[in-house]
Amino acid sequence: MKVLMKGNEVIGEAAVRAGCRAFFGYPITPQTELPEYLAHRMPEVGGFFLQAESELAAINMVYGAAGAGARVMTSSSGPGISLKAEGISYLAGAQLPCVIVNIMRGGPGLGGIQPSQADYFQATRGGGHGDYRVIVLAPASVQEMADLTAEAFELADRYRNPVMLLGDGILGQMMEAVEFKPRPAQNTTNKHWATTGRRGRSKNIINSLYLDPELLEKHNQKLQQKYSQIAGTESRAETYRTEDAAIIVVAFGTAARIARTAVDNARARGIRAGLIRPITLWPFPEPVIRESLGECRAVLTVEMNAGQMLDDVRLAVNGTRPVHFYGRMGGMVPSAAEVLRAIEKTGGMDHGHESCQA
Repeated sequence: MKVLMKGNEVIGEAAVRAGCRAFFGYPITPQTELPEYLAHRMPEVGGFFLQAESELAAINMVYGAAGAGARVMTSSSGPGISLKAEGISYLAGAQLPCVIVNIMRGGPGLGGIQPSQADYFQATRGGGHGDYRVIVLAPASVQEMADLTAEAFELADRYRNPVMLLGDGILGQMMEAVEFKPRPAQNTTNKHWATTGRRGRSKNIINSLYLDPELLEKHNQKLQQKYSQIAGTESRAETYRTEDAAIIVVAFGTAARIARTAVDNARARGIRAGLIRPITLWPFPEPVIRESLGECRAVLTVEMNAGQMLDDVRLAVNGTRPVHFYGRMGGMVPSAAEVLRAIEKTGGMDHGHESCQA
C-alpha cells in the first residue's frame, strides 16, 4: 500500500524497517524532519535516539554503536557533514558500517537553506583525511529514498564501510506516494568482528591507529582492494532514451528529474536527446556512460552546482565526445526550459568542452 510522506520522514521509516536501531544526530535545515521523525519512531521499536550536543559528538557516537554491531545512522546537511568528516574517516579506517544522510543545502560556508548539489566533491572525494572511500547513493524520488535507504544498510554491512545517502532540500521536503517494499529478513546481529563481549571467543579490537608505517600500508592495501571490489560490482545508473541519442544529458537527483522533462521536450522538437542518471555517485557508473555513447555527438552535464560531477563525466567519456555543462548555484534550481535551451545550444556545438551557466 502506498502512503503520502515527506522525503525526510521516509528515510527514517525505511531505516527502521531495515533494522536500524540507533540514531545520533543534530538538527540542521533542510533535514531536521528526519531526526524529528526518529525521535518518536525509534522508541516504538525498542531503538535508541539521541540528539547529540554537536555533529562531532554524533559521528563519534555512531562509531561506538557501529563498533558494537548495531545498525546505526546519522544525518545532517553540508556544514554538519563537514564537522563529521574526521569521524567518517575514522569509521572508514576502522571498517565500521553505518549510514550517513546528507540532505544538501547551498554553500559554501553556512550558505543558505535552499536545495543544492554542491556537496558532490565532499561526498565522492572523501571530505576527511586519508585514502578512503564512502559508497554514495543518490535518490531522485521519495520512493528511491525509501529503497536506497534500505540498500544503504545492506551495502554498509556487506562491505563494512560507511554509505552516504546524498539528497537535496527538494527531495527532503517534498511529499510523494511511497511504498515500503517487503525485504527478506536480515540477520543484523551476526557480526563476528563486533565488540559485543569476548565470552567464548578471542577478543575483537576495532582501531584505525597504526603507528608502524608498514602495518598502516598493509591496512591501506586491504582497504584499496575492498574499494576496487566495490567499484567493479556496485556502480549503478538509469538510462532513458539513450539508444539513438545524439545528445546525452547526465544528471543526478533533482536535476535528473528536471533533465528528464527537458529530454522529452527536446525529442518533441526533433532533437534526439537522452538521459543517464547516476544512482551511485561513488562508484561512478563509468561503464554505463561509455556503453551508452553509441551515436552520441555530445554530452551535457546538468547540476545544481558549479560543475562537480562534470569531472567524473569527462573521465568517463575520456575525450571521445565534447562534454558541456549547465548549472545553477547557491540554491537556485534550473528549469526544464533552461535545460532545453542548453540541450539546443549543445546540439549546435561540434568541438570543445564548453560551459553554459546561468
